[in-house]
Amino acid sequence: MAIAIAILASLAFIGWFIARAVRGKLVSAHIISYAVACVAGIYTFAYFLGMDIPQLLKVVVSILFGVALIFLAAYFQRRRLGKRA
Repeated sequence: MAIAIAILASLAFIGWFIARAVRGKLVSAHIISYAVACVAGIYTFAYFLGMDIPQLLKVVVSILFGVALIFLAAYFQRRRLGKRA
């Protein structure tokens, strides 16, 4: 079930990106980074739910991994903006 949600989230992200591009709206990098981190968090959650460890540990590890991905995306975004200035 979690894998199906992850696949649907990926398809929704791709569809949202295409719809926004067709309308001619600008897509900033931080929105893309945030969306990719969310989809990666869903895939991580699906991966950990498939493992054979207690449920609470699965949830905590997947949340921490998602937070790490979001901070990593923000770090790279700020670093890239700093070079432009």
